[in-house]
Amino acid sequence: TPKKTRPYRPQTNGKIERFHRTLAEGWAFKKFYNSESARLAALPSWIHEYNHHRPHSAVGQKAPITRLDNLAGHHS
Repeated sequence: TPKKTRPYRPQTNGKIERFHRTLAEGWAFKKFYNSESARLAALPSWIHEYNHHRPHSAVGQKAPITRLDNLAGHHS
């Protein structure tokens, strides 16, 4: 579900701005794509890499997926 940040609230806007920068550098402009459809086709694998394999300093150099405890079929 899309969430909106409050205007003039750097504590929350900074996080999304940093994600946009990571998205641009890691996927959108990382390499040359022959078309926009080729760029979009590369997005799901980048998102998977980002969430499942890329270490994040905010979660102790683990992948973000390790923080989820409510995955489908894994109810506690």
